[in-house]
Amino acid sequence: MTFFDILAQLAQGVSYTVIVTLVCSSTGLVVSLILASLHRLHLPVLTACIDCYTYIFRGVPVLVLLFMVYFGLPGLGFKVPPLMAMALSLGLVASAYLAEVFRGAFLSVDSAEVLAAQAMGMSRIQVLWYIELPQMLRFSVPGMVNEFTSVLKYSPFAYTVGIPEITKQAMTLTSTTLRGVEIYLAVGILYFVIYRVCLVGVQVLSKRFQIPGISPA
Repeated sequence: MTFFDILAQLAQGVSYTVIVTLVCSSTGLVVSLILASLHRLHLPVLTACIDCYTYIFRGVPVLVLLFMVYFGLPGLGFKVPPLMAMALSLGLVASAYLAEVFRGAFLSVDSAEVLAAQAMGMSRIQVLWYIELPQMLRFSVPGMVNEFTSVLKYSPFAYTVGIPEITKQAMTLTSTTLRGVEIYLAVGILYFVIYRVCLVGVQVLSKRFQIPGISPA
């Protein structure tokens, strides 16, 4: 078996790796947008709850949370599918980090624009939706890329719940060939290729939605 044969066999798990990464990233993005937007409304009780959420989920190890969801919830009568377990663990951890990224990006929005919008009679929700949110998303692109990279790096945990992604394929192949060095070198190459392809896509979107007059970081 040549090195290219190893790559070809490992590539069978690429689709699962991409699916896990996209599902967890999408979960993190949606939840964090909701959390950051609600936090921006400055409602004391809600703000405290959101701060507590981000504090807890940024401190819990992804693997521990994954095992709690996948192996723990069935004991309470809730059987969770593997992909959903990843979304409820890695996705929610990502949402806690992204919520902090978005909260910082909100602070970059010019307060004069918010004041002008309020002077025109726009409600707080309208200011958030039409003025703050579009600019915040543009400012937060670097932070979102960084968190997407983290999600991709944590995606190998999916093998622990039976998802046959790249790492799972590598473990199976290693047990039959005993060529661990070559196999895991191939794993590293595949992950790097996935990362680069996704990064190019993000850079294209970043240039497309870049705020005029502001150079990208």
